[in-house]
Amino acid sequence: MSEAVGELTPPNRTLMGPGPSDVNPRVLRAMSTPLVGHLDPAFIEIMNEVQQLLRDTFLTDNTWTIPVSGTGSASMEAAIGNLVEPGDTMLVPDNGYFGERMAAMARRAGGNVETVAAPWGEPLEPADVERACEQYDPDIFGFVHAETSTGVLQPDVPELTEIAHDHDALVIADTVTSFAGVEFRTDDWGVDAAYAGPQKCLSCPPGASPLTVNDRAMEKVLGREEPCRSWYLDLSLLEGYWGEDRSYHHTAPITNVYAIREALRLVQEEGLEERWDRHRHVAGALKTGLEAMGLTFNATGDVWLPSLNAVRVPDGVDDGAVINTLLESYDLEIASGLGDLAGEIFRIGCMGHSARPDNVIFLVGTLGSVLEREGAEVDPGAGVDATLEAL
Repeated sequence: MSEAVGELTPPNRTLMGPGPSDVNPRVLRAMSTPLVGHLDPAFIEIMNEVQQLLRDTFLTDNTWTIPVSGTGSASMEAAIGNLVEPGDTMLVPDNGYFGERMAAMARRAGGNVETVAAPWGEPLEPADVERACEQYDPDIFGFVHAETSTGVLQPDVPELTEIAHDHDALVIADTVTSFAGVEFRTDDWGVDAAYAGPQKCLSCPPGASPLTVNDRAMEKVLGREEPCRSWYLDLSLLEGYWGEDRSYHHTAPITNVYAIREALRLVQEEGLEERWDRHRHVAGALKTGLEAMGLTFNATGDVWLPSLNAVRVPDGVDDGAVINTLLESYDLEIASGLGDLAGEIFRIGCMGHSARPDNVIFLVGTLGSVLEREGAEVDPGAGVDATLEAL
């Protein structure tokens, strides 16, 4: 028999990577409140509140707006797996890791995948999307609003959705790293379905993930010739639980629903546009400080993503050694690059409860000191001074 397992004592990290972000203490307290049944009248009222709070944050009137039971990848698969039928063509970007994940999920749903090209670290160009739509005549067009692997924010969203709709394609948006932190307007921008993760700008533990689907997209879901390949994520079945009937489908992650409710209440109290402004201001100070130190960014200008900063690794520096030192010596988490940018960038989050001045000052000074010890030509003092001035 194995030895008795001790009390749970995880380290107290400062989470400044691509997610999860630091969780507000109010959210943690909400998770410690008593459980009720997933069909309890009290929980049904909580479900109603969460759905309305999600609509407010997505800026949508969509009836079909729910927290999917699972991580952000579950809401991603719910959107793609329900809207892509066998034989459908889905057009996806190839300019980042999560565009590639869209493609993988569409193929598993039985779809034919075509890509619209852009280099990693650059956004999609509307003219390229137009040409791809003319060439492939897609049933679905998917795009990543905030590409976590490259630090790129996709501009021109209304123009992209208009192009797709002109070719009778439904539009799915990945808002995992922008939801509740970077401007995104579901209805005004013509997006038919959008999914997100709770652990990024919402600063909520993973387990209940935002999804919104408009009437046009739900009409396609409910009119499918064969069922969605996932029983668990089948929106035509989940309608029975999250729709008017509130009938049993599966046991919802009750504690995670409590958590997302409280996290969304925090968004409501702060104000959505004020929250967007805070992320841009605090992340802007981070960007100013790192550049003053001597570092460069993978994405700049109107495609710079405040919630996820992709910073070039200085020549001759081992990114893994820097990341390990920050974690082991300072309890500070950042991450390395993915895919085509592996080893070339640091991915530094500035999201939700982590997007605070004290965190940014700590990160700039600590990262600068570690890089200096690794032989990089940086000026940590100049970085901290510039950060303080920008804040």
